[in-house]
Amino acid sequence: MPPQAFSLLEKSLHLSFQKKELLAQALTHRSASGKSQAKHNERLEFLGDAVLELVATEYLYSFQEKDEGELTNWRAALVNGKQLSIVAREIKLGDYLYMSRGEEASGGRDKESTLANALEAVIGALFIDRGFDAAREFCFKHILNRLEELLREGKHRDFKSVFQEKAQEVFSITPHYTVISESGPDHAKNFTCAVCIDKEEIARGSGASKQEAEQAAAEAGLVVKGWK
Repeated sequence: MPPQAFSLLEKSLHLSFQKKELLAQALTHRSASGKSQAKHNERLEFLGDAVLELVATEYLYSFQEKDEGELTNWRAALVNGKQLSIVAREIKLGDYLYMSRGEEASGGRDKESTLANALEAVIGALFIDRGFDAAREFCFKHILNRLEELLREGKHRDFKSVFQEKAQEVFSITPHYTVISESGPDHAKNFTCAVCIDKEEIARGSGASKQEAEQAAAEAGLVVKGWK
């Protein structure tokens, strides 16, 4: 099934790319580009990731009463892959992705890492096409405006630190993490990690990086132990 026309995406996002080929590249998954590095979106995703982090850092720096550690946790909550995939789903980015039939058949249009990467690639493309101010406006409108909600839901918490504190308080043991599985190509990895106390596995979690998987495992562990 071919993706929808890019003009529909531009209309829904109130954007107008001067260079349509940049938007096309941002929405092209590696699986649809053959061996050509120039045609898929990974380089734009690399750029967009940096632009988003800078915009988020600039915004959070304005919270004068917060220290570096707390602001770092806030930023992680805003720009992690899971959160970006939620944003991508809400703007229906998956409907516009070019990918191989095999990737689509495996659920590629709704894959967390694919959606998060595509969103970052769109930010990178927008930065090149329209400049930093346009990219900043997009980030605020679709990503940074969610900060209050994330804080209210506790998504900014460092679950590994909380789990470690609880485990040391209750058992006098520092928990450790083990990688259970690692799947997917280099550009779209998925990790599953387990959090353990001594030799007992408490819970598992998955994510696009080991760090995300460990955070997810720690969050699940807090629930299992009734510490959340």
